[in-house]
Amino acid sequence: MNKSTWKRAGVALSAAALVAGLAGCNDGDAKAGGKAGSGLGDPLQVLTAAFEKTSAAKTAKVEMTMSMEGVGAESGTMEITGTMGWSPSVADFTMKGSMLSAGNPEAPEQMRMLMLDNVMYMDMGEKQAAQMDGKRWMKLDLKAAAEASGDKALQKQMTGGLDNMNQDPAQQLALLLDSPDLKHVGAEKVNGMETQHYKGTLTFEQMLKANESAKLLSKEEHDKLIENVRKTGLKGYDTEVWVNEDGYPARMDIGMEMAEGTVQIRADYSDYGTKAAVEAPPASETVDLFKMLQEAGGAAGGEGAQG
Repeated sequence: MNKSTWKRAGVALSAAALVAGLAGCNDGDAKAGGKAGSGLGDPLQVLTAAFEKTSAAKTAKVEMTMSMEGVGAESGTMEITGTMGWSPSVADFTMKGSMLSAGNPEAPEQMRMLMLDNVMYMDMGEKQAAQMDGKRWMKLDLKAAAEASGDKALQKQMTGGLDNMNQDPAQQLALLLDSPDLKHVGAEKVNGMETQHYKGTLTFEQMLKANESAKLLSKEEHDKLIENVRKTGLKGYDTEVWVNEDGYPARMDIGMEMAEGTVQIRADYSDYGTKAAVEAPPASETVDLFKMLQEAGGAAGGEGAQG
């Protein structure tokens, strides 16, 4: 495998990490409490009703922007647009931005990513296809990679996290309902729609407690995770949601401040209930990235190991 191919494999892994990282900020399987209602002055009632409607819709279109500042080479922006589904989890996204190509002239200007059955497929473009026997799609089965690693802790974390990697807005609403300072900000227009604006803050410990996948961690793993997060200086997650007149979240903002910098995520949702039929690329056009890395690891000292 030549050096250029390795660089492109690195791009694929970076893109996967970005999407996984986004989900890691917000994943969970919390269940909303309270009674559904429409009172504008009662955040719990309005957001519980929005949670129920969003859960039932199962799909939506999304335009998401992520920006990171103050973290050196990793600073930049990422734009993600496309269709997503939950129950089951599927996605068809197009990603572009400086975070995709930072420090790598080989990186494509934009990348299409599909997610189906806990497997990511990344379209690496025509240049990559020319170097990979005409195959332009890279397949990344993170669950299989975790199982093959023999690391039981990694397997538990990966298996639990994969269930929530699609930025499910219903789960985000459920988490926001756990905020101790949830409040109604007021009426605002978002993308031409009349909405009601709500906000709240959750500590990392509260987010972790609400996350079902975190229950798979041992006490030692749990404590280590808390320790590592505290080292970053992360205090909590500032979450805001704008609910439209149909009772769905039209926009969600998440902000994080750490010792080294800040992360801001904005997701605009529309077309709830839209069709989200995602099909895996043909096997004849797909390269299994995990198998490719395994083979390269077995050829240490060769050309692939140098890339």
